[in-house]
Amino acid sequence: MARINEAFRQGAQSQSGAAGVLLVTASAIAFSTAGLFSGLIHADTWTVLFWRGIFGGTFILCGVLLLHRGDTLHAFHAVGGAGLLCALASTLATISFLQALRRTTVADVAVIYATTPFPAAAIAWLWARERPRRMTVLASLCAVLGVLIMFEASLTPGELAGNLLALAMSILLAVMMVVIRRNRHVSMLPAACLSAFACSLFVIPLADPARVKGIDWLWLALFGTTQFGLGLLLLTAGSRLLPAAQTALISNLDLPLAPLWVWLAFGQQVSRATWVGGGIVMLAVLLDISGGRVAPGSIRGTDARGVD
Repeated sequence: MARINEAFRQGAQSQSGAAGVLLVTASAIAFSTAGLFSGLIHADTWTVLFWRGIFGGTFILCGVLLLHRGDTLHAFHAVGGAGLLCALASTLATISFLQALRRTTVADVAVIYATTPFPAAAIAWLWARERPRRMTVLASLCAVLGVLIMFEASLTPGELAGNLLALAMSILLAVMMVVIRRNRHVSMLPAACLSAFACSLFVIPLADPARVKGIDWLWLALFGTTQFGLGLLLLTAGSRLLPAAQTALISNLDLPLAPLWVWLAFGQQVSRATWVGGGIVMLAVLLDISGGRVAPGSIRGTDARGVD
């Protein structure tokens, strides 16, 4: 009987992990369309971010209402301090990302972002005693190599402030993933909703929401719901089911996909280095996904002895 129970438990864990991979992969695909929508919308960046947060927050709120129905207020209350920390980390990561892009190159930001699996693994180990799989660590190193190849022609020393902000973004995203994973018994979708609306609040002083016209309303609505709202919702749901380091690694899929959509939509030429580096990133993620089950102790946030 014990062996049967163990088999059922391992089967449930395997199904849960597969669902997590699909959710985080889908979130990376959604996030990768940012460049596509940015090229379609004519409003200034801050106004775009304002409406992106409004539409995204409303989309996630509808998801929370659909999922929790009459218990929606309780669901927001249930996230507690962990949910507020998750929302704060997500909001600050978004702001850090924007400010980093204004102070250093896109290549520098992308390369630093590719290192997110490492702080995620470190924080998960120190806080939750969740050990990353060896395959995840090796695949993460491979992904960083791929990103370096993608941007090798444009890499510069960069501005220190911009690079530090990009590093802060990576650490904040790692914190968010670990918090969600550590509190996977609680729905963190309300926290994602709060984060989306908080982003809009932060940019109000710099935005001009009334200047949006014509077809831009449609693109803004799609940008907010599909790229931001759906992406954040899927990432929040998937982060509950996977180790933080693996979540961060799979999220790197948006790096090679982003130039692909721009190339398909606008005919913007993609360099040979981008194709090669992007292929390496995708190969790294596929190797990790096919590399076996999650390491012992990572499912329940326990150490090797099974102690919480």
